[in-house]
Amino acid sequence: MHDVGVCSWSLKPDGPAQLVERLRACGPAGRAVQIALDPIREERWDEHATRGALAAAGVRVLSGMMGTRGENYATLETIRATGGVRADEHWPANLAAARGNARLARAWGIDLVTFHAGFLPHEAADPLRAVMLDRLRQMTCAFADEGVRIAFETGQEDAPTLLGVLDELAAVCPPGFAPGVNFDPANMILYGMGDPVAALSLLAPHVRQVHIKDALPTRRPGIWGTEVVVGTGAVDWARFLAVVEARLPGVALVIEREAGADRGGDILAAADVLARHLSGRIRLLEGGA
Repeated sequence: MHDVGVCSWSLKPDGPAQLVERLRACGPAGRAVQIALDPIREERWDEHATRGALAAAGVRVLSGMMGTRGENYATLETIRATGGVRADEHWPANLAAARGNARLARAWGIDLVTFHAGFLPHEAADPLRAVMLDRLRQMTCAFADEGVRIAFETGQEDAPTLLGVLDELAAVCPPGFAPGVNFDPANMILYGMGDPVAALSLLAPHVRQVHIKDALPTRRPGIWGTEVVVGTGAVDWARFLAVVEARLPGVALVIEREAGADRGGDILAAADVLARHLSGRIRLLEGGA
């Protein structure tokens, strides 16, 4: 069985009360959530009020998410330079944020936190690759110290490159805490990094969570593809979810929507796609929000 939930940031809430209200509009999928940790860690959201609101609504927290400082998604070029742990000027702050989010996750009983590692150089001889891998090792250790696992979001590198990074990190990270993958099929298309089904098949042994999101490829090399409602893009959901069913037993499926004017409606449409392809094999929580 696969738990199904919603990414909290997809609903653009201004606080915990609005998050719960908007989760209610997402139907059964809104009864579980991947929670953005940074607003809570930075005290923009009151921690006790947030936990209380989710508990009172019966919303289960599946995992956490953290962002990294200085990320600029304006263009592919800007995010290549600023994404994840790549930027030197933000590295100390990002490591400190990882430590804070790890403590927060432990306090909440969250055992998985996901984030973008950044564009990882493909060439093993690239000196930046060694720098980024050491930073990711330190991030992994910061979470492992609190008993929390991490997973890198896919998209900013092709699957073979990410697989090589995971293998290298597994050799130097604490036993049982080697980084995994938060697989997002739309990101593979948005960044032009390969076929999502083939990539999922290759990375399956490392996948700890799946984001349910769809996209259309760009028609102009060097610019973004376009995120669309699940079921209307280039992801072959029948083939993709067949791999999920065969290779990823029990992995949570978390619906993410980062575009569009009707986020709640789009999340309901995504849940319908999951129900059609995985009938009887997904767990949509009863009651609650």
